[in-house]
Amino acid sequence: MASTTESVSQGPADALGFRTGQTVLEIGYDDDVDLDLRDAIEDALDADLEDEDFQGIVDAVLLWWREGDGDLTDALVDSLTTLVEGGQVWLLTPKAGRDGHVDPAEIQEAASLAGMRTTTTVSLPGTWSGTRLAARNG
Repeated sequence: MASTTESVSQGPADALGFRTGQTVLEIGYDDDVDLDLRDAIEDALDADLEDEDFQGIVDAVLLWWREGDGDLTDALVDSLTTLVEGGQVWLLTPKAGRDGHVDPAEIQEAASLAGMRTTTTVSLPGTWSGTRLAARNG
C-alpha cells in the first residue's frame, strides 16, 4: 500500500469517507453548492464527480438537497437505482438557520419510507451538513 498523505488526512472528503478510485454520482448540483467541498471530494477520488446523466453503477451518491426541492423520499429512492449493493448515499442539506434547511425529522421519515436508514450526520465546513444513508438490510 502507498503511504498516507498527512495534508489530506483530516479534510472534509475524509469525513465523508470517499477514497481514490470510487465512482460517485452527484445529484442536485446548483449554484449554492460548496465548491471547496466538491473539489476536496474530487481530489480524494482522484476523479470527477459523475453527473445525473451517468448510466453506470456507482459506489456512492452525493445528493445536495434543500427544502422545497421536491419529494425527498422520491429523490432517495431514485438515488438507489445505480448504487452498488452496500454503497452509501450522502444527503447534503443546508445547516440549521440557513435558507433551504431540511428538518432532521423529515430526513428520518423520508429515509425510512425509501427503505434506508441514517447512519451518520456530520457538520461540514461552510453552510452544509451531511447525513449518510444506507439501504436497510433484508
